[in-house]
Amino acid sequence: MAIEMKVPSVGESVSEVTIASWIKKDGDTVKMDEVICELESDKATFELPAEADGILRIVAAEGTTLPIGALICKIETTNDKPQASTPAPEPTPAPKEEPKAPAAEPTPAPVATTPAAPAEGKTIDVVVPAVGESISEVTIASWSKKDGDSVKMDEVICELESDKATFELPSPENGVITIVAQAGQVIPIGGVVAKIAIGGAVNTAPAATQPAAQEEKPATPASGNNYAAGHPSPVAAKVLAEKGIDPATVQGTGVGGRIMKEDALKATPTPAQPTAPSTPQPTPATEPKAPASTPVASGVEGRISRREKMTSLRKTIARRLVAVKQETAMLTTFNEVDMKPIMDLRAKYKDKFKETHGVGLGFMSFFTKACAIALKDFPVVNAYIDGDEIVYNDYADIAIAVSAPRGLVVPVIRNAEKLSFAGIESEVVRLAGKARDNKLTIEEMTGGTFTITNGGIFGSMLSTPIINAPQSAILGMHNIVERPVVVNGEIVIRPIMYVALSYDHRTIDGKDSVSFLVRVKQLLEDPARILLGV
Repeated sequence: MAIEMKVPSVGESVSEVTIASWIKKDGDTVKMDEVICELESDKATFELPAEADGILRIVAAEGTTLPIGALICKIETTNDKPQASTPAPEPTPAPKEEPKAPAAEPTPAPVATTPAAPAEGKTIDVVVPAVGESISEVTIASWSKKDGDSVKMDEVICELESDKATFELPSPENGVITIVAQAGQVIPIGGVVAKIAIGGAVNTAPAATQPAAQEEKPATPASGNNYAAGHPSPVAAKVLAEKGIDPATVQGTGVGGRIMKEDALKATPTPAQPTAPSTPQPTPATEPKAPASTPVASGVEGRISRREKMTSLRKTIARRLVAVKQETAMLTTFNEVDMKPIMDLRAKYKDKFKETHGVGLGFMSFFTKACAIALKDFPVVNAYIDGDEIVYNDYADIAIAVSAPRGLVVPVIRNAEKLSFAGIESEVVRLAGKARDNKLTIEEMTGGTFTITNGGIFGSMLSTPIINAPQSAILGMHNIVERPVVVNGEIVIRPIMYVALSYDHRTIDGKDSVSFLVRVKQLLEDPARILLGV
């Protein structure tokens, strides 16, 4: 009997996937839940496990794009029939063959699955919870527990990371954990990341199978626990590709010898070069990944190009940015701000301000307060389009772009119009600290009505920032440069900053956008207006 395996549903907006690589070959023997291939959508890369024990028959070749529900392979469950016929002579003691199974050492994998059957009632799946309306998948950032460890209810077992926030996953029950998905793997919402055997029924199984996997590693690369040997996780594959390192030269520390993100970060290209000539034997095991990062000589010594496939995350970012450009009538207007009044005010009161409030006095509080006041004067800049309607907000939830280790994040300062300078600075410090530690929550990064981004800290003189949809406008700050300007008929040197306002022309007219930016300029060049509200 052959079981047909079809492309599973991996997200509401995902209609097709591409076969990134086959981990198993046509005709190989596979076991239930053993990863047989990697599928890649425009949002994530995930692994496809076998649905039964048997012989794999590949239907779709590597690189083929298939719609959801399409046939990808078949599994001939020939191995199940011998198992059924083996206990046939002794139908009554069939379950009691467990003590005899250890004697069949050449096939230890069935031993691990045989006792799992009666324990299925006591084993629960740990699944990825829903973490936000717009989030369809998460990445396992790191495991706090190891395979086979005992865990307690509500004890943190791993960290999950989405494209918006990082959060911890607690254990739902007491028991022994069996890790299903490795660190760096992308899992859809509702996907299984681990299993917990209540009461420790499976505690000895990992211990029994791990040494067997280690012993079989050099001799039987096709064994059930050894398919991952020398195979990088999606995150590790990206890191190795960026470094130009062949995965075959990296020693994996993951389950079954899998190459994890930490292994890829520690790997260096220097030792990889001398070992390159000595890798013809393991090459067949890594052939599916070779084309993604194989250097291509251009005919001139020292001139090498490397072709690398875009990651799903980069595809998503590209698609969203292009969507904003195509779906909005985006336009940018510019102005310049004389920063001397603010700089003089900071120099005079920054020490007293920090002593009183416990936080420093930065430029961001001035810009945030100025924008909050200007948004009240020009509410259309604080609005957004929802279908055939324009939604106006009578509050200013201002999002501040912050550079974090995993990229640019945009936490939101709620009700900025009601906060004092000290309140804004405290929020900026709090949110920036959580961003650096990857502890921002979904709630802290959603619902902004207006965004401020500061490219000046990286040296940008002028830019046209892209709107943070569904908002209608974004203010770009830039670096401060001393320039000659005319003040009261005299040429003087002043610290000048260029500011840019990108806006959606569908809702905001040129008059409103220019007037808004002029109002911001007016408030910044005369900070007393901010305090007096004039």
